[in-house]
Amino acid sequence: MTFEIVGKNGFQVTQAIQEYAEKKLSKIDKFFQQDIQKVRVVLKVYPNFHKVEVTIHADHVTIRAEEKASDMYEAIDVVSDKMMTQVKRYQGKQHQHKHHKTEHKTALSIDAIEKDVFAKQLVRNKKITLEPMTIEDAIDHMEQLDHDFFIFLDKKTHQSHLLYKRDDGDYAVIETELDHKKDA
Repeated sequence: MTFEIVGKNGFQVTQAIQEYAEKKLSKIDKFFQQDIQKVRVVLKVYPNFHKVEVTIHADHVTIRAEEKASDMYEAIDVVSDKMMTQVKRYQGKQHQHKHHKTEHKTALSIDAIEKDVFAKQLVRNKKITLEPMTIEDAIDHMEQLDHDFFIFLDKKTHQSHLLYKRDDGDYAVIETELDHKKDA
């Protein structure tokens, strides 16, 4: 497992904070049955809080979490616990799928993340690979990534869909379709 630990917003990553983050997050490896290729940790400092974002890239799965706290060590502790919970939940779902002999395909693997500034409004560009999956699988992946939305390819229709979490806690899907109307 390799770590990439970076500071943003003027935060300088010291040897002590790097060792602390690696020590806390290394514990996740023993619970993960898949090989973790990379752990990216982004440490940000703001006037009123510190924020830690962690992304784990493993075989066919990406798990992400972020947390805020009054100091960086506390933020690392909280995000480490959150990641541990997500990994255990993911492992439980993997075991449950294998137990019921259902085919589990992880669908969204992030091939690359590019940060390009195209205009003042656009500050980030992500590229994702879509693979067919069910809505239930998409919900699982969205929860693992700790995101409010998730783009996936519907297994039945092979159309791209947007899954999002509503304010009431339920989920909704926006289905896409091509406009086959020809310009006159």
